[in-house]
Amino acid sequence: MSATTSTKPEFPWWLAAAAVLALAAALAIASSDLYAEVFATVAKGIGITIFVTAVAFALASALGLGIALMALSGSQWLRQIARFYVEIIRGVPILVLLFWIAFAGAPAFVAAWNALTAPLQSAGLIGELLVRDVSLLWRAIMALTIGYSAFISEVFRAGIQSVEKGQIEAAKALGLSRAQRFRLIVFPQAIRMILPPLGNDFVAMVKDSSLVSVLGVADITQIGKVYAAGSFRFFETYSIVAYIYLILTVGLSLALRGLEQRLRRQHGE
Repeated sequence: MSATTSTKPEFPWWLAAAAVLALAAALAIASSDLYAEVFATVAKGIGITIFVTAVAFALASALGLGIALMALSGSQWLRQIARFYVEIIRGVPILVLLFWIAFAGAPAFVAAWNALTAPLQSAGLIGELLVRDVSLLWRAIMALTIGYSAFISEVFRAGIQSVEKGQIEAAKALGLSRAQRFRLIVFPQAIRMILPPLGNDFVAMVKDSSLVSVLGVADITQIGKVYAAGSFRFFETYSIVAYIYLILTVGLSLALRGLEQRLRRQHGE
């Protein structure tokens, strides 16, 4: 006689506790002139934080997909180049990479650009590019792009390799080209494996975007740092900074989890 056990979804007590804390913080901000002033000031950096994260993540995903395809190509040279890129970039801390791109990579890029476009500059078609023309905002975005592309490429590579080879062979037998096999067979199935870790990387980038404050980019952290230094309200300011980041990251995590569950239901999992 077999006993059947029904598995009920566990109530998210952690989410309820987090919601209570978030509500209490919101009430404290609304009822306190000091907290309201700090929040209004720090919140001015939300737009920059979202912009840096969205642009850097989109670029990192595109670059990471390209690196992953190189790692899975039939060319040994492309595979070795991809592995070299991934291992080197993953071995450098994001903060160090940020400083290197901002103060070493950007000047080197400007020098190389001017050398390549010297004939056009001599003809008066374009002007000389100066280091100050490359804003610190875009230097920070490129650093995050390069840093995260190495991790994202491994996510894409693992997801693509999870697709059964038998389906790829069947697509070959049907006469589908390599691009058609990837677009119609491989990627639609791989995305279910890719989405959860890719979402985790996106949430992680929201937090790591705070590192751009070391370059003076006016994101949430930088504005909070300047306000705290001028007002000496360190507890209130950094409490608000942490609160805003928590709202962003927890909200994104819940949205991505809901999207993942929806995809699973669509595929009958």
